[in-house]
This record gives sequence, structure tokens and C-alpha cells, in this order.
Amino acid sequence: YLDRLWAPLWDTINIATLGTLMAIVIAIPLAFLAARNTTPHPVVRQLALLLIVFSRSVNALIWALLLVSVIGPGVLAGVLAIGLRSIGFVAKLLFEAIEEISVQPVEALTATGATGSQVTGYGIVPQVMPTFIGTAVYRWDINIRESTIVGLVGAGGIGLQLDAAIDGLQWARASVIFIMILALVVISEWVSAEARKRVT
Repeated sequence: YLDRLWAPLWDTINIATLGTLMAIVIAIPLAFLAARNTTPHPVVRQLALLLIVFSRSVNALIWALLLVSVIGPGVLAGVLAIGLRSIGFVAKLLFEAIEEISVQPVEALTATGATGSQVTGYGIVPQVMPTFIGTAVYRWDINIRESTIVGLVGAGGIGLQLDAAIDGLQWARASVIFIMILALVVISEWVSAEARKRVT
């Protein structure tokens, strides 16, 4: 039975990884729009903050239930559920880091006539990069755990196998799945800790 679990386990890892990447791609511009010192307009900032709050207020399991009912069960629903849940988390920590940057490099670049993109690339990004990398890795670690849960409602991954084993009262199989999930979580925790240690 163990040989039948490697593919669902790989799906679980992919759900967490692709969902995290999706969240990062959306959260980066959202964070710049939400930060006081980089937003183009206060109204834009309020809209960005609203999206961040909305993403953070809906649990990944709720997103999974909604997406499974809309697009059907499978890995795609899991990736989207994890991604939509993660956007607010990543964007919130990133925009807070942007607001706390030192203004001296930004003012120096602006005084030399640098463009907006140059100020962002050389004055802001280097200051927030350690926070961004640490946040992304930490969120991926969280998503590894959440991706095992969304499978229970049909969003792909090893959670589907766990749900089938529990429904069939196959406790031996359920125990094997629990052990694999535990091992996966321990490994992801170690990878996350090592990556954050190297960044800081």
C-alpha cells in the first residue's frame, strides 16, 4: 500500500509549492500598493488592504470547498485554495516590511534623479529581501500542512487517500498515511528552518 502513496504525496508537495508561488506573484505588487510609502493613492491602498484582509479571513479549507464545487475535485482546486489563502499572509508581512525601511537610501537615490523603478530596485528591494524570503519559506512550510487537509474535501493530494481510508474504516492504511504526513511535515519544518537561518 505504501507504493500507492508516493504519487499523492508528490501531489501534496506540488499543491503547497505551486500555491505558494501563486501567492508570491500576486502578493508582491499587492504589498507595494498597500504600503504607505509606495502606494500611488490612498484609495488604492485601502483596496489593497481590503484584498489582504479578505484573503486572510477565509480559511484554506473553505476556499477548497468552494473551488471543488466550482471547478471540480483535483489538484488544481488545491493549488488555488492554498494560493488564495496565502496571498494575504505574504502581502501583509511584506507591506509591513516595506513601511519600515530606512528612508536614507531612497532619498539619496531620488536626489540623484533615479527613476521610480530604480528607487524600488536599489533602495527598497534590497532592504525587504531577507524578510520576503523568510516569509515565503515560512508560508511554504505552513502550506505543506494545509495541503494535506484540503485533500479531505476533494482538493487532491494525500488527503484524498486519508479520507478514503477513514471512510472505509481501514485504520492500518490510515496509520501509514498519518506517518507519511508526519514525516513530510518534519522534513518541511527542517527545510524551512535551515532556509530562514541562511537568510538571517
